Amino acid sequence: MKIDVFLYATLSKYLPEGSTNRSTVVNLPEGACVRDIIEELGVPEKSVKLIFINGSHARMETSLFENDRVGLFPPVGGG
Repeated sequence: MKIDVFLYATLSKYLPEGSTNRSTVVNLPEGACVRDIIEELGVPEKSVKLIFINGSHARMETSLFENDRVGLFPPVGGG
């Protein structure tokens, strides 16, 4: 199944070469979860703080479905 993945801020360095607009398409087998995307792209799990699927907050174990849009965000600091 095809999943649109958006990596924001410092996570964008894990996008495959040639990716545009902070996004890529990842092909995963049925029954995959968010953790599978992170492993596929080589993103360290501890680097991901926020996960959104189709605009709703999600977790590493959340199941994915064809054409889902997944956004991954690192911890954000400020002062």
